[in-house]
Amino acid sequence: MQLSPAQRQSLSWLAIALVLLVLVWLLAPVLTPFIVGAVLAYALHPPVERLAARGVPRVLAVLGVEVLALLLVLTVLLLIVPILSKELPLLRQQVPLLIDRFSLWATPWLAQLGIHAQLDTASIKEFVVQRLGDNMEEWIGTVLSSARIGGSFLLAIVGNAVLIPVVLFYLLMDWPHQVNRLETLIPPRLQPGVRSFMAECDAVLGQYLRGQLLVMGILAVYYSVGLALFGFDLAVPVGVFTGLAVFIPYLGFGLGLVLALLAGTLQFASAYGLIAVAVVYGAGQVLESVYLTPRLVGERIGLSPLTVIFALLAFGQLFGFVGVLIALPLSAVMAVAAGRVRLAYLDSKLFRG
Repeated sequence: MQLSPAQRQSLSWLAIALVLLVLVWLLAPVLTPFIVGAVLAYALHPPVERLAARGVPRVLAVLGVEVLALLLVLTVLLLIVPILSKELPLLRQQVPLLIDRFSLWATPWLAQLGIHAQLDTASIKEFVVQRLGDNMEEWIGTVLSSARIGGSFLLAIVGNAVLIPVVLFYLLMDWPHQVNRLETLIPPRLQPGVRSFMAECDAVLGQYLRGQLLVMGILAVYYSVGLALFGFDLAVPVGVFTGLAVFIPYLGFGLGLVLALLAGTLQFASAYGLIAVAVVYGAGQVLESVYLTPRLVGERIGLSPLTVIFALLAFGQLFGFVGVLIALPLSAVMAVAAGRVRLAYLDSKLFRG
């Protein structure tokens, strides 16, 4: 069967798109710092361009914006410091009591199952208290020795932490030239349509970023107030950290949940702390996944709640953590493309018969 020139052209573009998708899938672990850097560069290049337009040397504009962004990220991470500084002394005090309570509960329960065992609580308490009383040098030594087991994971974290700011700097420095280079690869007859498409995508992605920031702010207030109502001493740092960290899907919420469980267990030393965390974080997760993200992010970028949930699951399954990061922005771009394809189909001879 002879293909028309238009069909051959469509198949060529489809083949190029498929090759790019396969490359992204195969190189997902390597591409992580570059994708994160590109997403950050896209979000941060508008203030850089405004500063450069006002006469600020571009290198100073890039450094200023990037340093400010990194300081904001560091501030979120430093919220963990007051949590740990308060919890570690409590941990030394409460762990022996918790071990005794666990032994009193576990021994009769095991006896009912026909298992007669007695926990050596004295040795366990001595070991735990000794470890928690170690000085900073011994903690560092323990971390470094454990790095031999998970060395590749540790190196990946350190490598990304170093590489992402470097990638971000060079992308911001060369952003206008990179955009111009990409535009020169577009056939002249297609440039007006592509520019219109990119402008629409840019508007949608801007709505996505604003919606995501709104979700983070609402959740930071919710978790702080929710934990405070249950009497948590560290309600504000734990709540603010959890709210802001949800920008990193799953991982941010999980880390905030662990910190809240630690704070509740050590402060109340009873099931009350665990129940309080379960109520606040369970309701918060439902609020975020069922209402806030679909409504404040999904509707702003033209995606229904079901589409948002499906996009997160599908991209996470295909591309792992990188897929979760790019799921909603890429889905927004695909929604814009799908809208244009729909309009072209409705105007085609195939639809009109």
